[in-house]
Amino acid sequence: MLFTSYEFLGFLAVLLLLYYLVPKRFQWQLLLAASYLFYFLTGPSNLIYILAATVTTYLAGWQIARIGERQSAYLKEHKAELDKEAKKAYKAGMKHKQWLCLLLCLLFNIGVLAVVKYTNFVIGNVNAVFQAVGSGSRLDFLDIALPMGISFFTFQAMGYLIDVYRGVVPAERNPFKLALFVSFFPQLVQGPISRFGDLAVSLFEQHRFDGRTVSFGLQRVLWGFFKKLVIADRMLVGVNAIVRNPESYSGAYVFLGMLFYALELYADFTGGIDITIGVAETLGIRVTENFIRPYFSKSIKEYWRRWHITMGTWFTDYIFYPISVCKPMLKFSRFSRAHFGEQIGKRMPVYLSSFAVWFATGIWHGASWNFIVWGLANWVVIMVSQEFEPLYERFHNRFAVRGKMSFRLFQVVRTVLLMSALRTFDCYRDVPLTFRMFGSIFTEFNWHVLWDGSLLGLGLSLTDFAILLCGVLVLIAVSLWQRSGSVREKLAAKPYPLRFAVWYGLFLVTLLMGAYGVGYDASQFIYNQF
Repeated sequence: MLFTSYEFLGFLAVLLLLYYLVPKRFQWQLLLAASYLFYFLTGPSNLIYILAATVTTYLAGWQIARIGERQSAYLKEHKAELDKEAKKAYKAGMKHKQWLCLLLCLLFNIGVLAVVKYTNFVIGNVNAVFQAVGSGSRLDFLDIALPMGISFFTFQAMGYLIDVYRGVVPAERNPFKLALFVSFFPQLVQGPISRFGDLAVSLFEQHRFDGRTVSFGLQRVLWGFFKKLVIADRMLVGVNAIVRNPESYSGAYVFLGMLFYALELYADFTGGIDITIGVAETLGIRVTENFIRPYFSKSIKEYWRRWHITMGTWFTDYIFYPISVCKPMLKFSRFSRAHFGEQIGKRMPVYLSSFAVWFATGIWHGASWNFIVWGLANWVVIMVSQEFEPLYERFHNRFAVRGKMSFRLFQVVRTVLLMSALRTFDCYRDVPLTFRMFGSIFTEFNWHVLWDGSLLGLGLSLTDFAILLCGVLVLIAVSLWQRSGSVREKLAAKPYPLRFAVWYGLFLVTLLMGAYGVGYDASQFIYNQF
């Protein structure tokens, strides 16, 4: 069920009505039923996957908590009998049992994700090897449909379990509450990947109807619709025209296409997140922000602290830190220090842990080599930039440009161009083709197409370009205004006629200028595929 469909709007209207009419103690149960209905409508068989993730995660979390309780009871009962070493040995043994519970659950759920998402990728690569060596053998691809949002709810469930193991959050004893956390429907399409300790606070609370809260939530939803329908889906036409016809559109078209895609992806993804957060807000539930003006970043590292924040923090907390401080890594670091010097030795944990994070980030986005190369390209850029930091510092010491508006603008433009260039791997979905098309920017001097009317052959009219230009200016203006606080809060303080004009105007613009397909259908969100 697409967020921008009539079906979803009807679903949300009925849910909101029931949510504030039922007794408050039944609100979370209603949300659970609505979430499972929402997921059922994406395909009845998909329920098997989310149920399996929920049940195994609940049982593993319950067992980890039970082991911890047994440990506490035993140590309390035998406090006088056990010396320090005995207590330490007993705790180590119980921790090992908890670790086994965690490991088995992780292997099962990550294994399910790997099978449904990556099996055909592996088969394709095996067949390519067979062909390369001249073998006639060939493996058949499996007919496995990728369940919607499986990467999101799997990571959310596994994050909860790891936090239980670490003692960050207590294990949820009510299996239905955990089921709601895993399946909360606004997040199933494209995240964010919430932490149990953050989302559970408001997810299970009783909420009274508050007109201001519901109004603010609907305003956020409308803003997401504007981004998606007016900007992203309109820009999609131009992106598809360029990317799907590489032989006809090269050189300057590739440069323009990568900028088009950067805008489309931003408007599409952030628009979807706006709808998610807005829907949750109408229900009185607080969902973590996932973007903080990423295209105002002055470096790639800063960009990734502002873009898809919950995914980045997930990989950092559950992959980067565990790998960088694990015993094999510390042992390898000592070996490197002894044989290659102090500077290289201390960098090794960072390099290798970052490599694992960016490889995982790439493969998470899709089961294909273009995503893997895209992830590792980000890793290379960040590592090189980190190594050049002393050089940057000497530059700033010699030239007093730090903090100047012109230099900050240069940094922002540089980051946008670099990220857009890396995203060409996402556009063309083929690594050799991506390098060839990107290279054509510098070898085919056809920049005249940008002003001789050729762009009208991309399927976008002058009116479309005008709407996109206005839309971009609105995005920039809102982002700049947002730096000093919530735009909705600021508008709420304005006189009613002005507030009405702004929101009603945005509604009309979205309704009249949105890019729709047959029957006023909108295109699917990009991140729904993950």
